[in-house]
Amino acid sequence: MDTILGIRGPTFVMLAADATQARSIVVMKQDENKIHKISNNLMIATVGDSGDAVQFTEFISKNIALYKMRNGYDLSPKCAAHFTRKNLADYLRSSSPYQVNMLVAGFDPKDSLPELHYIDYLANAKSVKYGGQGYGGMFCASIFDRYYYDKITQAEAYEVLKKCVAEIHKRLIINLPKFNVAVVDDQGVHNLEPITGKNLEQLQ
Repeated sequence: MDTILGIRGPTFVMLAADATQARSIVVMKQDENKIHKISNNLMIATVGDSGDAVQFTEFISKNIALYKMRNGYDLSPKCAAHFTRKNLADYLRSSSPYQVNMLVAGFDPKDSLPELHYIDYLANAKSVKYGGQGYGGMFCASIFDRYYYDKITQAEAYEVLKKCVAEIHKRLIINLPKFNVAVVDDQGVHNLEPITGKNLEQLQ
């Protein structure tokens, strides 16, 4: 029932993730942050089994931090996505595969280019302009297709994500009242105002 969304602009990548943590029919908490800052120019949004999502994200985060300590510089977002995909593929062939879907977002300061990578639990990976994971993501493909264009601004991307969340609230039987939003650009990773029912009222 988790949902994460991502959209890539010319100078940034923006991610949104619901803040609901549930198990079966029980809501455990509604302030879970599913967008994880991995480095100054990299973040990962994860959905799936809660234990797998936390453990695998921690594993990736610590190994990328170790790489920086050993080499003196960060992995590029593209390299981080390949590293993540390879580890997911290796665990897929083990006795304890991770049931995790994710969006890897980053900004490469060397090339001044944003990167957004879609990775699923079968270790399929693809660089995308926009995408979603989870039940809510199925309702957003047409919205992304309608409103996305190559030179989209951060403000416009935020409005597109608000449209997506509004559609999720309208169509999905599962209650996902709050979506955390974060953006990565040449200034690093920073959080934006969460999308809730209150700031969606103007779209109704």
